Amino acid sequence: MSGQTSAPAKVILVGEHAVVYGMPAIALPLSQVRTYADYQFCDHTLTVSGENSGQPSLRWSPDDKSVRDPLAAMIHLTAQFFDAREVCGKIVIRSDIPIASGLGSGAAVSAALGRAVAAILSRELSDYVLNELVYEIEKLHHGTPSGIDNTVVVYEKPVYFVKDRALEFLNIIDSLHLVVADTGIAALTRETVADVRERYQRQPGPTRNLLENIGMLTEQARIHLEAGESQQLGKLMTQNHELLQMLGVSSAPLDCLVNASIAAGAYGAKLSGGGRGGNVIALVNDSIVPTVEAALLAAGAKRIISSSITGKSASA
Repeated sequence: MSGQTSAPAKVILVGEHAVVYGMPAIALPLSQVRTYADYQFCDHTLTVSGENSGQPSLRWSPDDKSVRDPLAAMIHLTAQFFDAREVCGKIVIRSDIPIASGLGSGAAVSAALGRAVAAILSRELSDYVLNELVYEIEKLHHGTPSGIDNTVVVYEKPVYFVKDRALEFLNIIDSLHLVVADTGIAALTRETVADVRERYQRQPGPTRNLLENIGMLTEQARIHLEAGESQQLGKLMTQNHELLQMLGVSSAPLDCLVNASIAAGAYGAKLSGGGRGGNVIALVNDSIVPTVEAALLAAGAKRIISSSITGKSASA
């Protein structure tokens, strides 16, 4: 028995960092950029290896209860859910998602792996359960995650997310055209989240004000998104970036790509994810995608992903 499972990348359209503090955020799947898990059942204890995924190889041990490795922890959680004492097989993980770039690579690896383990066990793993399991692994990656990465990656739908509230899927009536530009600079979300938390402790009033402004902006962005009003949505994205600058999570390379996007005619642009490095997303009219791509490459982007996103999924 063999097969393949997968999970997509994601971008946060608006609301990152504020979402950790109970504000809303909007996140979208990038379905054409994925992590894959090729699985095969065999008669030896499960082994997992990585190809272009940034993941080390491991031989799973069901007796190791003190795992901190995200791969081993995901296997344990999935096996434990099914009451499985043994998992026998081979899984090879490969990924198109840049690591430490704010595109949800860790959540995608965990989701694809959990689905592969369930398949080897010939069991069904619902999205609801998988989302809960992947969230536990996100804690290893990020310390105090909001839960937005695992949610959009597992369900592969645009979501309006508020921590500890019922999940809301968004109805996008018109396609969104995004150009995603990678700075090539790795940045751990865990570190920027910790820095914002420290800032909050030092300057609670001003920091809370910034976070609340991001939250109000996100509520407005939802209205324009669901109404298909891309120009107004783009303006809010740029305002969101300015608030993230004030929060201290942007950087000169990110600002440079945002400015290049807008100068090339984008409706708006912002960093997406933890910040400091990673990616910028630009909302554009589809007719100027090549122009914006060229401007971003000229401004120093190391990789470009262009995506059209609808209410159900993302496609190239």
